[in-house]
Amino acid sequence: MARDETVLSDIRDSVAFLTLNRPTKRNALNDELIADLKSALSSAAANDEVRCVVLRGAGSDFCSGADLSALQKISQASVAENLADAQSLAELFLMMRQIPVPVIAAVRGRALAGGCGLALACDIVLADTSARFGFPEVKIGFVPAMVMAILRRTASEKVAFELLTTGQEVPASEANRLGLINHVFATESFETEVENFARSFNKLSRSAVSLSKSLFYSTEAMAFEDALAAGVDVNATARMTDDCRKGIARFLKKAVG
Repeated sequence: MARDETVLSDIRDSVAFLTLNRPTKRNALNDELIADLKSALSSAAANDEVRCVVLRGAGSDFCSGADLSALQKISQASVAENLADAQSLAELFLMMRQIPVPVIAAVRGRALAGGCGLALACDIVLADTSARFGFPEVKIGFVPAMVMAILRRTASEKVAFELLTTGQEVPASEANRLGLINHVFATESFETEVENFARSFNKLSRSAVSLSKSLFYSTEAMAFEDALAAGVDVNATARMTDDCRKGIARFLKKAVG
């Protein structure tokens, strides 16, 4: 018997909507969901018609982190098995930054532990007023290790340290104030706001957005001089794209006309 799909994919108006589909488990992470999400992201990235990806959760929560069976597996696994398991999640976080189109997290309800990391690994985070974010791993003696790499690049040092070591949950309004997320929308208009935001990429150059995303993340650890040099290379590359040439032609025609 085929197992249920843990990730649903629906492409509409050049937006790939990927839905974590374990609502009875609060979309908790397990091996199957992580593998299916990697596959869905890879397929979306390979589709030239897709301008952005929206990641969301079925039911009332975005993602509650690892499920009970995964935690039990961790507690009984060998060092080598645990390393392989952790590496799989790290690969997912890295993939989300490497695919050429923006990935938007649409968060309702809880985004906790690895689920919070999953949301913050997205390029943009849009939250319902019901959303709550947190890293409760320390409460069970666990370390929010891989998500720490994401949070350190998202929040200030003091904010990140407090969230990681106290395990507190913060509501969407506070997450927005702390700079963890981009926008908070009312529940009644959340889906419409998310779709409108996602479709805004349809009006932009796919190649320019892709090059901007790649450069943005590749320069984060570079010295200023090296970042400028990387920018020179991407600037020259962008000038050679069809989108840029057509865009300049349209601009000049409008300016002259």
